[in-house]
Amino acid sequence: MKINFSRKLECFYENHPQSKKLLISWSKRIKIISPKHFVELGKFFQQADQVGEFTVFNIGSNYRLITRINYESQQVIIREVLPHKEYERGKWKN
Repeated sequence: MKINFSRKLECFYENHPQSKKLLISWSKRIKIISPKHFVELGKFFQQADQVGEFTVFNIGSNYRLITRINYESQQVIIREVLPHKEYERGKWKN
């Protein structure tokens, strides 16, 4: 899969250095798979959840990566990366 807006990942881990290895690992894994739908994606990322039109990945136990995935074009669009507490506030849904 191709990652769009990967700069958001870089900006996040520049401000949250402890997330860098986790986000780079996620990025490497997502690039080598080609799931056709969410259920198939779940085989590779068991901690992923479908939240409306978004796919949310648990990154470690402290971060949430919010994406929109187009399975047909094999593209992942990064919407936001948030610490868990900020994600729980739900402002990202607006």
